[in-house]
Amino acid sequence: MDDALTFGPEQVPLSVLDLAPVPDGGSAGDALRATIDLARHAERLGFRRFWVAEHHNMPGIASSAPPVLIGPFARITAVPGRGHQPAMWLLGSSGYSAQVAGLLGLPFAFAHHFSPANTIPALALYRSHFRPSEVLDRPYAMVAAAVICAETDERARWLAGPGALSFLRLRAGRPGPLPSPQEAAAYSYTELERAFVADRRATQILGTPESVRRGLADLLAATAADELMLTTMVFDPADRLRSFELVADLARAAQPLDAS
Repeated sequence: MDDALTFGPEQVPLSVLDLAPVPDGGSAGDALRATIDLARHAERLGFRRFWVAEHHNMPGIASSAPPVLIGPFARITAVPGRGHQPAMWLLGSSGYSAQVAGLLGLPFAFAHHFSPANTIPALALYRSHFRPSEVLDRPYAMVAAAVICAETDERARWLAGPGALSFLRLRAGRPGPLPSPQEAAAYSYTELERAFVADRRATQILGTPESVRRGLADLLAATAADELMLTTMVFDPADRLRSFELVADLARAAQPLDAS
């Protein structure tokens, strides 16, 4: 869409990835309704795409079957047939998937939000292996990043606590619903766990609109991404909506004065 929300000197489109997080004490139904609400807000705010995830056997994520999740959108009319093929993407978090995407000439979406160490090498492989196709004549790379925007840096770090603890438990083989910020703050981290969380948080973009603006700009400078997709894992859906509203505001404020 020509009027999609953009950011940065190159006016890179911004999109949304939602995992339909299930908060502790909530239900999968509540999570899916919150995702539908977020999709409506994302469209109103001007984000280019709204993608949902596919994760299985994870009690804290309700988005396990994207085709089923998309089904509540009653106004969507699917018309399969010649000339109506959906856009094909290759999603990945490794060098192998990057090379395949390049060789097939497909747009490539990289999961920076959970595999940040591989981002730069994978994008280099994608671009060096790219072959023009009927789909693309040049590489198109989208980078998915974890972003939480709030009125203060302290508030953003507080909101990030549940996601950090949830990811720690997942890595330990103990997945569960998304804990509350209070539970995350009260958790007794070992030194190793604290280091794990700090390492993960260092690659996330958290803070005030100005902090997030700098973080997005740094990510764009490092990756030369053609599009950024933002994912926000917080306990309260209202905080998630607020984060995307703040990002939309900062993106509009950062646009050149002569931008249409």
